[in-house]
Amino acid sequence: MPFSRIEPGPNNQFMPIEARLILDSYQHFLGKSCIELTSLKNAAQMLYEAPFAVVAHDTCADPIFAYANRMAQNAFEMNWAEITSILSRQSAEPVLQDERQSLLQRVQQFGFIDDYSGIRISKGGKRFWIRNATVWNLIDANGARVGQAARFDRWDYLPA
Repeated sequence: MPFSRIEPGPNNQFMPIEARLILDSYQHFLGKSCIELTSLKNAAQMLYEAPFAVVAHDTCADPIFAYANRMAQNAFEMNWAEITSILSRQSAEPVLQDERQSLLQRVQQFGFIDDYSGIRISKGGKRFWIRNATVWNLIDANGARVGQAARFDRWDYLPA
């Protein structure tokens, strides 16, 4: 399933197809819900407005961010258009690319990891430490891998 890359909002019901892909894949690999659902109708909005960051990228050879909820946009200091137009590798400093690639390969092999910690960089050049992130494969209804997503609840900006 290709991502639409249209910003979630009330006019498009917060992109329920993309949200469902992220939430269903999380449930599949981790055996629990990514968010506390009060109703399936509001799941997409709840994901977009969640009090934790969620990002997802596609399966291109050099993946591009395809989804970033508001909290992720805040962490990376980017709006929707900015974050969904960059290569996901650009969220890590060049010296950390090997670490990032190793992480993605572990996720691809095992379906998910729930112990990732690492440094990312915002648009403004702020370095921030993500702690205990969960990263999982995104799979469609046929079980085909269509991307990867990450959820992180904690991050700390590092001194300049």
